[in-house]
Amino acid sequence: MSDPRPALTRFRQHFAERIVPLWQGPGWNADLALPYEALDAQHQPLPVQRYRAMACARQLYLFSSRIEQPGAAERAGALFRSLQRHFHDAEHGGWFYSIDAEGKPLDRRKDLYTHAFIVFACAHYWGKVREGLVASALDAALEIVAEQFARDDGLYEASLGEDWSDLGSGPLQNPQMHLAEAFLQVLAVREDHATQQALLDLCNALQTHFIEPQHGLMLEKPRGAVDNWFEPGHQFEWFYLLETSPLLRGTPLHASLERAFGYAERYGVKDSAVLAMLDVHGKVLDATQRIWAQAEYLRALALRPDSDEQRQAQLHALHARFLHDAGWYECRDAAGAVSRHDMPSTTPYHLATCLEGLQRLP
Repeated sequence: MSDPRPALTRFRQHFAERIVPLWQGPGWNADLALPYEALDAQHQPLPVQRYRAMACARQLYLFSSRIEQPGAAERAGALFRSLQRHFHDAEHGGWFYSIDAEGKPLDRRKDLYTHAFIVFACAHYWGKVREGLVASALDAALEIVAEQFARDDGLYEASLGEDWSDLGSGPLQNPQMHLAEAFLQVLAVREDHATQQALLDLCNALQTHFIEPQHGLMLEKPRGAVDNWFEPGHQFEWFYLLETSPLLRGTPLHASLERAFGYAERYGVKDSAVLAMLDVHGKVLDATQRIWAQAEYLRALALRPDSDEQRQAQLHALHARFLHDAGWYECRDAAGAVSRHDMPSTTPYHLATCLEGLQRLP
């Protein structure tokens, strides 16, 4: 068995030397103190149509994580201030989805995905700086989630109007997952009984409403929805969150995702490539290969017994297919050809959490 450490060191170096600096230099709009949404292959910002609060929050996590980059602490502080200055809705509370190129509110809706990442990033940042303003933002975000997004069934509405009016969105899987991730981050930095109970209630509700019973798969829409599907990348992401939490390990949801892991691998990973979408019978609906799903599979493998060879193969696949001297490829199509040449500001979050997960390797 080959030693995985050189490949892991190479991944860590690529991230530190080729990826993070993109968002300290060409990916940074100093006038607005925000990351551009994406860079092209030549490191030029794509024409600005919007800036999203979620992207700002993900980069706040990135620059307050365990990266040893000069200026990271200052960048994290600037991102936290920008999150409040540009996106916070002073009239109705909460945070707008996006602003336009001039910094004016663009999509004024309130969505759970954004608020989950604000909770996640603020909790992580507060754990590092312990500042009162950060604690206040975190508490406000948790309060908004509980008061505005929470439903009677233990799940959370995916999207609401600017004034918190009902848009009929219902719950969707991905925002619930990132809310669970955010709740786990809160519990990692402070004792919080309300958040702990909300997390347990959320996981129970997901088991009831989102788990496909035969294979334990986490569906993207509530069970019984028309044209439902599952994403292997999300099975691996969920497995990691549940497996690494002493609170959630052993819950019915953890048992389901443990069961789903093998099914997602068998049908959703082909020649080391994680496929995008399948139906519950294992039929491929979208064979696109995305770097975030590769990263989630890789960190999940760090928790699997007897997966050393798979993990080594996945590390090499990540390098060979997605990392290059100028940064990374976001997507490859079913034939393996590069299908997206832009580099979104949101992707380094997945690579940072992947590296964090791989720290668990002996």
